[in-house]
Amino acid sequence: MKQLQCDVLVIGAGPAGLAAAYEARRTGAANVVIVERNDEAGGILPQCIHNGFGVRALGADLTGPEYAYRWIDRARKEGVGILSRTMVLGLEAQRAVVANPREGLVDIMPRAVVLCMGCRERPRGALAIPGERPAGVYTAGTAQRLVNMEGYMPGSRYVILGSGDIGMIMARRLTLEGAEVAEMAEILPYVSGLRRNLVQCIRDFDIPLSLCTTVTNVYGRDRVEAVELSTVDERWRPVPGSQRRVPCDTLLLSVGLIPENELSRVAGVAIDPVTGGPFVDERFATSVPGIFAAGNVVHVYDLVDDVTESALAAGRSAARHAMGLDGGPRSEIELAAGDNVRHVVPHRLDPGSLEQGEVLLHLRVRRPIEAATRIEVWADDHRLLSRRLRYVRPAEMVTIALQEQHRAMLEGARRLTIHAQEA
Repeated sequence: MKQLQCDVLVIGAGPAGLAAAYEARRTGAANVVIVERNDEAGGILPQCIHNGFGVRALGADLTGPEYAYRWIDRARKEGVGILSRTMVLGLEAQRAVVANPREGLVDIMPRAVVLCMGCRERPRGALAIPGERPAGVYTAGTAQRLVNMEGYMPGSRYVILGSGDIGMIMARRLTLEGAEVAEMAEILPYVSGLRRNLVQCIRDFDIPLSLCTTVTNVYGRDRVEAVELSTVDERWRPVPGSQRRVPCDTLLLSVGLIPENELSRVAGVAIDPVTGGPFVDERFATSVPGIFAAGNVVHVYDLVDDVTESALAAGRSAARHAMGLDGGPRSEIELAAGDNVRHVVPHRLDPGSLEQGEVLLHLRVRRPIEAATRIEVWADDHRLLSRRLRYVRPAEMVTIALQEQHRAMLEGARRLTIHAQEA
């Protein structure tokens, strides 16, 4: 088996992987390699032909392919090696076995690893939707690739289950291509994507949206002929007598994203059951020394700019680890989700890291509060900081910054707890 040594191995060439590899090289890692199972780098970005990428990270309003190209170009100019069509078969802290069609099996020996595998869509099999199993049921991301990259329209009349961002964007895209989106159904009492997509993709195109509604049957033997929609109660159970049949030839599923962490588990990385991603500290270091994680593999972000920022931090940390510059002993504090908070990332932090700059806490709330909201961070039994927001929504990530001035207040603390309550 051929062997290859490198300072930093990055798994995945999406926006997180490209940014992590770029930053690792800039930090001083001499040999940085990305492995990517697809034919091309960029992850999902090449199929996202709408704009809105890079406003904060690059100071430009770009499409997905444009954003991907800029980071591919940056990574290559820094000397990052990209192995495409390469599958990781096994992973340990300092060893990865990969399969490449040109080289066969390759044993890569890195000093540090950055996990950037992204996330995947929740398929029909995870939803237990009753009915037939005809052709014409797609995830929204699959339909997006078919339309935007393959030039293939999977249907002419659609029902979309779920109001995730990809689903709403595809509702607009299909309408622009001349198809009919008969209805979008969301089981929650609020949309699960960003409000801007609700306005720009659903309301602006007069697409019917039904909240507290789900698909309870699929009709059709060879091809989807119709779906049955039912209203649900507060416990997500179909309300008897609320069923209605909606004719369509295609059902799109936009019902959530799951961090892709099979390799993380193989490597022995501890996984947070709430986010589905690794437990990480403020350096984006996982529970396994030498393995870092960034982007949607940790938890699903709203914007690619946030993915990129997390990857830049992980790339710096991985490079420092590879060069033996991790620093001295750490004194870590656990972060916990309090009232109306679903999860917080990072899961732990060293107060000493605040000497190098601010630490960003990313959190999602459990339920929306459409009135003034107060986010509070408590260090054990005393309040560290308080921030007032106009509203909070589960679909929109909240970011709180801890500054150097907070370090002294964290001395001796064991836990940071974040609450989100109506002001």
